[in-house]
Amino acid sequence: MAMNKAERVFLKANRAGLDLPLFTQEQRSVTQSVGVLLRAAFDPPKRRMRTILDDISFDLGEGDRLAIIGRNGSGKSTLLKVLVGAYQPTRGEVVSSGSRQALLNLSLGFNPEGTVVENILLRGIAMGSSPAQAASTIDEVLEFSDLREKAGHRLRTLSSGQRMRLGFAMATSAQHQILIMDEWIGAGDASFVEKAKSRLHSRVDSAQVVVLASHNFQLLRRICNLGMVIEEGRVAYFGPVREAIDEYKKIYQATPEYIARRKAELGKTAS
Repeated sequence: MAMNKAERVFLKANRAGLDLPLFTQEQRSVTQSVGVLLRAAFDPPKRRMRTILDDISFDLGEGDRLAIIGRNGSGKSTLLKVLVGAYQPTRGEVVSSGSRQALLNLSLGFNPEGTVVENILLRGIAMGSSPAQAASTIDEVLEFSDLREKAGHRLRTLSSGQRMRLGFAMATSAQHQILIMDEWIGAGDASFVEKAKSRLHSRVDSAQVVVLASHNFQLLRRICNLGMVIEEGRVAYFGPVREAIDEYKKIYQATPEYIARRKAELGKTAS
């Protein structure tokens, strides 16, 4: 949807939270395969709700670049999915003004039985373009992904690198005002990487708001001005990106895994 130029681009979360169903089954000792089958038939998993995100709040305006930092399993990727609308918060709200683009899973929505051109059309329509708008991107996507000769081939016949190139070309074919990314994407084979990096830098530089989840602290310091540390689905810190990285390091260095590894390393040094 076109925006009035006077409208402010923003992305806000107001005490947003997300509960998702978790299916669990009581674990017993099973020595025979028939026992596993009987349990599946007569002792189905139990459903319970689990809090994945809780009390997430921030307010990003034009020029803001937010780094999402956290350990694996802390809720970073889930938060990004909430921000792009893949999940709706079960409490609180996420509101935005401006066109949003997600660079999360480049192969999401692909139909392996469809041709390359058919997938370009389907992905474009799924992202909110009209059929005519989606069709207008075909030549550019084929050219950028170096797949013009594969235009009529079924997607399943492409290599993983070719599919990655296609997904990247489609996801970055248009400039959006709000860009949400999970890691700094390296797309396809070595001959494609430099072209992809150049486009990605252009898209980030031209976006009014950027949200980037990454473990690459050097990259985050270079791109972002703000940082949010997520720990067990909650905001552990929000503020300048350098301080956010320092706070994350404190949290990580207090974990049993880090302490045990450091003790092992010191033991090897002493011996």
